Formats: sequence, structure tokens, C-alpha cells
Amino acid sequence: MKALVALELNRLSVEEVDLASPRAGEVRVRMKAAGVCHSDLSVANGTVPMPLPMVLGHEGAGVVTEVGPGVTNVKVGDHVVLSFVPNCGECWFCAHKEPHLCVHCDAAGRMWDGTSRLQLRGQELGAMSQLGCLAQFAVVPAANVIAIDRSIPFASAALVGCAVMTGVGAVANTAGVEPASTVAIFGCGGVGLAAIQGARLVGAKQIIAIDLADNKLEYARRFGATDCVNASEDPVAAVKALTGGLGVDHSFEMTGRPAVMEQAYAAARRGGSVCIVGVGRYTEAMQLNALLLAGEAKRILGCFYGNSNFRVDMPNLLALYQAKRLDLEGLITRTYGIEEAPRAFADLEAGRNARGLILFD
Repeated sequence: MKALVALELNRLSVEEVDLASPRAGEVRVRMKAAGVCHSDLSVANGTVPMPLPMVLGHEGAGVVTEVGPGVTNVKVGDHVVLSFVPNCGECWFCAHKEPHLCVHCDAAGRMWDGTSRLQLRGQELGAMSQLGCLAQFAVVPAANVIAIDRSIPFASAALVGCAVMTGVGAVANTAGVEPASTVAIFGCGGVGLAAIQGARLVGAKQIIAIDLADNKLEYARRFGATDCVNASEDPVAAVKALTGGLGVDHSFEMTGRPAVMEQAYAAARRGGSVCIVGVGRYTEAMQLNALLLAGEAKRILGCFYGNSNFRVDMPNLLALYQAKRLDLEGLITRTYGIEEAPRAFADLEAGRNARGLILFD
């Protein structure tokens, strides 16, 4: 099969890859759509260190074509969405209602038994987030898939597997944004735009979008932002001016850049929350004033996968989509074939898309 492989740092290539059959507790999925996410780029450029070579892709939807022994949650022919975080139901975190922190996540991209199903010219490959779904097929743990209504387009469903789950979840679950509150979103890529929709869904009265790219701010306004700020200005001063000098109740950082994290912190009001969603480099850190940290009583929240339970939240998000309350198609600004995947990532890095999507035959 064809797959997008990060061969080494900053070297992406579409390769012919061998894929073994699923083992116990695993399923094979024929991929129909896979999102082009900044987290994949972060693996490819070393921001998120993972052992290479690796098949990229962690946001996708497709059709189950084979199931391994013991699989009961899906069957051959089911339309499914993949989750880049499993929900084993048995580890400490799953048992304590924190399945987004399930211990079965594996940075090396190996299956639960420690082996891989992927090879390139005899060399074993990792699968990003145990999915590796930027490929024509993927063998994945059954605990990472959920069946969906066949009427839902694969292209729309795929986005719920990462960007939409994370963005809406950051607002609704992690920060717990209340109706009539004020919100600032720093970074308007796919996750940021999903967070803007999440803020609209929970009834925020003011949603301020901040980005350096005017095209991203235009997307933000389309999805529900009430105010847009180009970050080439002083974004903190702009947010304060838009909120009567107070700052927002809830500030969200989506870029992974320490300087932007500090801006998001500064833009929150005293006693407000600052939700860090963006993934930065392991070697970097944001700075906080040791006196004001206590004196301003702000809450700093780390957000992974929107603190979501995908078995509950994914059906709920798709129901909102079916009710036309959540716009998924509008997030997709360009589609590509698998052979065009390197171009898709170049466009991602250049900030050309809200969300690019790989479509498979």
C-alpha cells in the first residue's frame, strides 16, 4: 500500500509499505479520509520527538475490512472514526474517568504487544499514535475506533478524531467555559477554529480570535468569532481594549509557542483560566512571574485531546454536525490525494489551509 513516511527529520516521502494482518484486539481499516494535522508536522520536524522512520497520520475515518480475534466493538463493513488516544477501559486513568490519558498510548508507534505491523523494504516502521492513517490501510487497536452512522461523510467524520475533539473539548471539558463568558483563542488553525465553534456552542458572549494570518482570521469570523485581532499588533493590549481593560474569562493557546503562551496568560483576567492546547518543543518553557502567579489567581490548564472521552464525545459531536450546529465541511479548505501528501504538509507549514485533508479512493 501507499503511505506517507517520515524517513528521517524533515524528510517526507510517499512509499510502498507492507502491512501485516491484525492480531488479537486489532482491526484493519481501509482509509477513506485523513487530516493533515500540525502534530504530524511536529513529528516530522522533531518538535515532538518520536523514533523514525514512521508512517504519519492520527486523524482519520474509513471502513473496517478485517478484525482480529477478540474484537467485539466493531465488525467488517462498519464505517469508523479513529481516535489517536485509546480507551482501554481498564487502566488507572480510564477507571478514574480520564480516558484521554489512557496508558496504552505509545510514542514509539508500536502496537500493544510491542511489535509493528508495518515494514518498508524489510525495515520495521512505527505508526504514529498506533494509527499511521496517512496510508491506504491501517491496522489499529480496536480500542481506538468507534463505529459511526453510514450517512456521515468520511471527510467530515475524520476531523472529529483530532482537531474538533481537541478544540471543542478544550472549551467544554478542560476550561468549562460558561454561557455569557468572554473567550480569546490564540491561533486559528484547525484546532483553534474548532475551539471557536465550541465557544459559540456553549454560549460565550464574546469570542476574540488572534492570529498573524488574515485568511485565518477570516475563517475565524465565519465560524463564530465576534472580534478578530492580527497578532502583528500588541494582541494582549487589543484583548484588554476589547474587554474594557479587564481581560477575558478564558484564554486558549493553540500554537505551542512559549511567547504566545505568555500572551495568552497575560490576556486572561485576574481569576480567569489559561488553557494551553498547543504542543511546544520539549526544550522550551514559558515564563511566569513568581509574584503575580499567586496574586492574580489565574488557573493554568494543560489540555490533551480536549479532556475527552471519545466513546461519549465523538457521537455527541457527530450528532451536533447532523443537527447542523457544528460545521465540519467548512473546516476543509483543500483536499489532496496520497501522492500529494508532501505538498499538503508544505501548505500546512505555510498556513494556507484551515484544514487540509487526504482523500483515498
